[in-house]
Amino acid sequence: MVTKLRKTGEEQATAPGEASDLAGTVKESAQQIWLAGLGAFSKAQAEGGKVFQTLVKEGLTIQKRTQVAAGEKLTDATSRMASMASDLSNKASGQWDKLETIFEERVARALKKLGVPTSREIEELVSRIEELNRTVAALGGGQVAARKAARKSAARTEAVKRPVAKAVRKRAPGRKTGSQ
Repeated sequence: MVTKLRKTGEEQATAPGEASDLAGTVKESAQQIWLAGLGAFSKAQAEGGKVFQTLVKEGLTIQKRTQVAAGEKLTDATSRMASMASDLSNKASGQWDKLETIFEERVARALKKLGVPTSREIEELVSRIEELNRTVAALGGGQVAARKAARKSAARTEAVKRPVAKAVRKRAPGRKTGSQ
């Protein structure tokens, strides 16, 4: 805010001296402002490196906390996925067990319809044959008859030890069932 002053004649005579004082004051004031700016710039430059280093340290701290939090979330998600996979595996296993049971029942029914003896029935027959052989030997069939019976019993026992599937293949072509 500059105000114009009307100067009288006397004042005009002293005005050139005052103008130089005013110019000197402005010049001195401008110089001080310039020096203050240079001082501020120097201080900012010196402390700017310290501020930068402080910001870098804070950034590292925040990054570490973020990584820990992300690791916890990842561990939590991994455990949930493992739990879900385990549940699915258990359910699938249960379904396979049911399917296996159904398959075994159907195969057993089919073999029964074909007249194929079960392993338990074959074991019972073998034990009866051995008992009959002992009875024949005890009744006096002599040693020759006992040896022949023992050989036949051993041969039959070996035949029983073979898988039932082989026995079925050997018997199937010549065997006649009651339904034919």
